[in-house]
Amino acid sequence: MPRIIRTHQSYKSSGFTLLEVMVAMVIFSVGMLGLAGIQGIALQNNTTAYMRTIAMQQSYNMADLLRANTTFEGTVDSAFDGITTTIGSAPSTNCIADNQTTNCSTSELADFDIYHWKERLEDQLPSGRGTVTRTGNIYEIIIMWDEDRTGVTGEGCSGDSTTDLKCYKLEMQV
Repeated sequence: MPRIIRTHQSYKSSGFTLLEVMVAMVIFSVGMLGLAGIQGIALQNNTTAYMRTIAMQQSYNMADLLRANTTFEGTVDSAFDGITTTIGSAPSTNCIADNQTTNCSTSELADFDIYHWKERLEDQLPSGRGTVTRTGNIYEIIIMWDEDRTGVTGEGCSGDSTTDLKCYKLEMQV
């Protein structure tokens, strides 16, 4: 009878070991956390840009209101000379409803425009406020808002977000 000789063959292992899989999972997890962080920063920067765009649009809106309320002599209704941040009460005359623009005086129309401008600031920006000051024939329009949403209320426009609201200023000559 023939003799069968068995030899011990070593098999080369193939595939991943448990340790290699765990290291790959850690690397993948760190990468996903980094991606989530980048997404959060992008969202925050997008929100900041959106608020600044609203502020710019509303300052141009007020500039258009100033130009629209300019007389033929080049003067603007005095209601626009010192607009403060307080919104006040709604104007008694609705200059838009039922084509009331012909029945509104220039002061009533200015009060109506200012009230609704301030209302839009409050609606569209966190703690949104606006002021208009006049020096000679130069108007300074300032839009303020709480960009970081920390609850600050300072109106100094110092640039310190821990005490003052964020400010956007526009100067125009009428």
